[in-house]
Amino acid sequence: MTREEVTKKNLDLHAEWMRYAFENPDVLDRIPKGAVLVILPEDDKELYDENYKVLQENKRKGLPVFVVTMKTPKPQVSSIEIIAA
Repeated sequence: MTREEVTKKNLDLHAEWMRYAFENPDVLDRIPKGAVLVILPEDDKELYDENYKVLQENKRKGLPVFVVTMKTPKPQVSSIEIIAA
């Protein structure tokens, strides 16, 4: 998996996490101050492994880590209809 693919997939995961956090703001209180957020996708082993490396690296540095596991969000199909004037 290229770095670009990892970045794109992580941005999708992050957007889904932000939606969840917006709907459940109390979850933000569980994140330690200064923690690194690491999302481990349950259904994408390759990305899971890449993100797990980030988790281990930050732990070795002694940084607090907040780990979230979730399924990869499915692309939404737009329901926009364009009507010609």
